[in-house]
Amino acid sequence: MKRNYVLQIIFLLIFSFMHSQTITFVSERDNRPLPKVSVFGKDGSILAYSDIDGKIDKKALDPSQEKFQLVYDNFSVATLSYTEIDHDIIKLNDRIKEIETVVIKNNKPAKYIFIKGNFNSYVTVNNKLNAYADGIITYIFDNKSKKLKSTNVQQYRIYRLEDPKNEKKQTSSWDYGNSLNLPKLKHLGNPEDYKTKITEIKELKGDRKDQIEISGAVLQEKEFAFLGFRFYDIRTILNLTFEKGSSKGLRDFLEYNERTFVKLKHKSEPDYNQIIVYSNFYPTEFSFENDNDTNKVRFDKDNSNYKISFWQDASFPNMQSIFSSFFKGDLKEQPNKYNP
Repeated sequence: MKRNYVLQIIFLLIFSFMHSQTITFVSERDNRPLPKVSVFGKDGSILAYSDIDGKIDKKALDPSQEKFQLVYDNFSVATLSYTEIDHDIIKLNDRIKEIETVVIKNNKPAKYIFIKGNFNSYVTVNNKLNAYADGIITYIFDNKSKKLKSTNVQQYRIYRLEDPKNEKKQTSSWDYGNSLNLPKLKHLGNPEDYKTKITEIKELKGDRKDQIEISGAVLQEKEFAFLGFRFYDIRTILNLTFEKGSSKGLRDFLEYNERTFVKLKHKSEPDYNQIIVYSNFYPTEFSFENDNDTNKVRFDKDNSNYKISFWQDASFPNMQSIFSSFFKGDLKEQPNKYNP
């Protein structure tokens, strides 16, 4: 009996220690976990990003950063000192931005489904912003098979490093603007296709929306060498958000978020550099169409291309305003090549 009691005490101590290694962000309304909370350090580094359970690793937070800005739904929701954030649970106001209503147009079923919306994409190197893009995009799906037929960018902005070194053997100095990804909605119409031998799927049911997290990884135990460069620990974490209690079809779709991780170095470099590519999409319009033609421009990562200031709309996910508060003029918008 005494032995069992001692074992229980040991178990509780171990559990308590393990639990204390994470911070969980929850809604102050209902205590539900808040995924996709970005934690910025005072120098603009993205130190952590909460998973589907609202958790981040405490070890990611460097006390020398002193102040930590928390960003949720592309809005700054809190600025905390290290003492204030060093807790097991942090409650946040998640009503900064209500779920935007997707406008339904041409409601009569037709050959194609159009999903139009706003996107942003950005790349960090060792947690520091390296390149940024945002804009307006339309995805066209076949209504019968629900397969993606085309991805069409209408307008966009590109921000690149003003004076990158791009020294061949110093991968930390590169401009990674060419890695900016448009959100890939390839399997959105058939979510079961995300299931593979290397993916793990988790679900979170909320009071306003349901979320699915799909993760997968390769090169976890051995690096890949190519032309003097080393690649290691390649991972993808994808979040899909749908209407609460829905069948999770295209019409129920609310949000897409993806992060792709890769560790990279030249063989002459002592340490790997952590590259992370973020891409996000927020639908605004849903319609049925019999013609799959739509206005589009080429997504040229060396130029911007827009005719109106789309980012000034209150509902636009303008992460550039967050980044500019840290980096000022270090990132430069590329010339607008709009040609009416």
